[in-house]
Amino acid sequence: MTRRYSTDPRTERSLRHAVRDGAAYSVMAGAGETYFSAYALFLGASAAQVSLLAAVPPLFGALAQVLAAWLSLRLGRRRTVILTGALMHALTWFPLVWLPYFFPAHAVPVMITCLIFYHGWIGLGTPLWGSLIGDLVPAQRRGRFFAARTRLMSVANLVALVAAGLVLHLFELREDTRLGFILIFTLAAVARLFSLHELWRMHEPDQAPGSFSLPPLSHLVPRLMASRFLHFSLFTASFSFAVAVAAPFFTVYMLKDLEFSYLQFMLSTAATVLTQALTLRTWGRFSDVFGNRLVLLVAGALVPLLPALWLVSDSFGYILLVQALGGLAWAGFGLAAGNYLYDLVPPERRTAYWAGHNVLNSAGAFGGAVLGGYLSARMPHAVYVLGAKLHWSSGLWAVLLVSAMLRGLVAASFLPRLREVRPVPHLDARAAAFRLIRFAPLGGLVLDLLGWGRARRRPPRLARPDTEKF
Repeated sequence: MTRRYSTDPRTERSLRHAVRDGAAYSVMAGAGETYFSAYALFLGASAAQVSLLAAVPPLFGALAQVLAAWLSLRLGRRRTVILTGALMHALTWFPLVWLPYFFPAHAVPVMITCLIFYHGWIGLGTPLWGSLIGDLVPAQRRGRFFAARTRLMSVANLVALVAAGLVLHLFELREDTRLGFILIFTLAAVARLFSLHELWRMHEPDQAPGSFSLPPLSHLVPRLMASRFLHFSLFTASFSFAVAVAAPFFTVYMLKDLEFSYLQFMLSTAATVLTQALTLRTWGRFSDVFGNRLVLLVAGALVPLLPALWLVSDSFGYILLVQALGGLAWAGFGLAAGNYLYDLVPPERRTAYWAGHNVLNSAGAFGGAVLGGYLSARMPHAVYVLGAKLHWSSGLWAVLLVSAMLRGLVAASFLPRLREVRPVPHLDARAAAFRLIRFAPLGGLVLDLLGWGRARRRPPRLARPDTEKF
């Protein structure tokens, strides 16, 4: 067996199981989670209820992560908690599928309740899995491993969401959409059970002990203010707030306002996932060589544009292009943000740090979704700009515009202050642009021969990993 990620055979096997786990999990996400909002709309949910669907369950999932960090310290093993959470998460799919039909008058509240447990069980394993995989992946291969794993996950997600979309489209034509949802959610449950099997086959390396001990308040506050981890978590939490203002409503906008069929909804979502799969390898190699900060700067400049672009046209072809651009931007941003966090925190503290980081991000997303729900219910469908009347099919135009402005404000406030954690070559803006677009090896060779793609070996300004124990 060719060892791609580690020279240790046991670690190599575990990482391969982690890749297969990710692929199975992505089948679950593509066939199931992608269609949660569509399922809620099918059950009769309003836009405000869709915002609650996106805001409340993930918040409970984040709080479960704090419990997970505490349990791992008490039990001394991360794997036990991870497997328990994964098993219960898989079993939650069955009440999620069937209970709304047993209580049709309260179908949407029942679905939200099921999703609270769904995200709670996810949260029980998330920070511990992050800590476990961080111990398994060699630091020098981290970017390429996660890029390869995420790329395979994107392909699996794409295949699953396309298949699920076709199933829904077929049963929509047969006027039996309910059965279509039952079938795709059952597929999601089976995929999660296979993911559990792959998790069970991973081994857990020795973990340095950690603790939740806190220093005196007079020492804690200065440490928190100087913590680069906290600054980065505040950035991502603020970004989550800005993104969540609009994120729950794209499905509402497509299915209700633009009256997309399930087939069109699937194709627009697939455009994002396909672009992610095609660009992740390039993002991963770029972040390994030139650092995560530069990727965050480039991708973070694109993300604020995305919701505003939805206001330009409601043409299906145009929406596909916007979704593809979103896939490019989010592939780079998500990969670099995760790798930056791995570089920033000490290995023995990853579980607690990840839990705290995710709680902040979920709290931000909760606040953003609440604001989005408020705006969607109260904004008019038309406004006058310089005497000209601009009309949309709903008040979601304000949600998209506010989200775009908030994203831009957060990016401009935080991104220039980020410092690279590990030593990397300096790359100016022109060279970075050329290297990011050189997907073809021949194109990269030509640029290097011209001298336009060469990195300058100027020492970068570095941030040190946080070592304080809070």
